[in-house]
Amino acid sequence: MAQSKRLSLIEAITNTVVGYALAVATQFAVFPRFGLQVGILENLWLGLIFTGVSVLRGYVLRRVFDQLTSKR
Repeated sequence: MAQSKRLSLIEAITNTVVGYALAVATQFAVFPRFGLQVGILENLWLGLIFTGVSVLRGYVLRRVFDQLTSKR
């Protein structure tokens, strides 16, 4: 049975929210080791930008793979 578009979007958002938290935590830990000075707000904004891209990517890929598997 194919996954609904709504459930695909919910899955992509949930996955990305968890990814956002991990990305921001990683940025706080890794950036200073590379000499990058980024403030808290900049860190959060960077995370939000990448989160938006990730949600879109996850949704589109899920729909593509759903189409590929439903053609069998």
